[in-house]
Amino acid sequence: MIAKTLRTLFTGVAVLSAVAATPAVPAVAQAVNENVNLVAKAAATVDTFRANPDMTPLRNLLSRAKGIVVIPQLIKAGFIVGGEGGSAVMLTQRNGNWSGPAFYTVAGGSIGLQAGAQASEVILVLMTDKAVDAVLKNNVKLGADIGIAAGPVGAGLEASTTTNLSDDVYAFALSKGLFGGIALEGSVLAPDADANRAYYGKPIAPGDILGATATDANSANLRTSIAALAKAQ
Repeated sequence: MIAKTLRTLFTGVAVLSAVAATPAVPAVAQAVNENVNLVAKAAATVDTFRANPDMTPLRNLLSRAKGIVVIPQLIKAGFIVGGEGGSAVMLTQRNGNWSGPAFYTVAGGSIGLQAGAQASEVILVLMTDKAVDAVLKNNVKLGADIGIAAGPVGAGLEASTTTNLSDDVYAFALSKGLFGGIALEGSVLAPDADANRAYYGKPIAPGDILGATATDANSANLRTSIAALAKAQ
């Protein structure tokens, strides 16, 4: 009787445990899909910039950049008090080869006379080892921890116009909305540990991702698009 009671109890516990665990599987799958989709959107953003004739300076800078941060959708909204945010992927370049994507978030805020909303596709070009190292150290404040400037735009600008640029990071944006232009100075770029863990299937530091040669198939299109943008003339 005791053995039968124990078997019944253990069976009930097993069933309850299985039921409790069931929602975790779809949640993990959803997180993976969301990050795979972000990588795909980042590739589409890079292709959009590559098709824009005014982005010649971006192409010239990217060909010798240390890294790139792609933000497929940066949302800025506010009335008096403004804020902006978005999800991003970062890749680094070594000897012409691009790493896999490390996942980041971008967040910032400002106070002033402003109203409206804006959605932007943004590419940050990291020109120095200092910029890459600052991002890898954890949260980095653009404009404070590393210098950031608006990237020059214009199809007529030649490669020579970018050789004297000395900032650590250059920002290029394609925006739609009521705000005029985009200001990222003061925004914080922070690693997204949950996204990195979901995408790679294990806890992994951004430095381990960005310091290795990419092997994941999901980022192949993104890496190809970045390489094509850097080579486009």
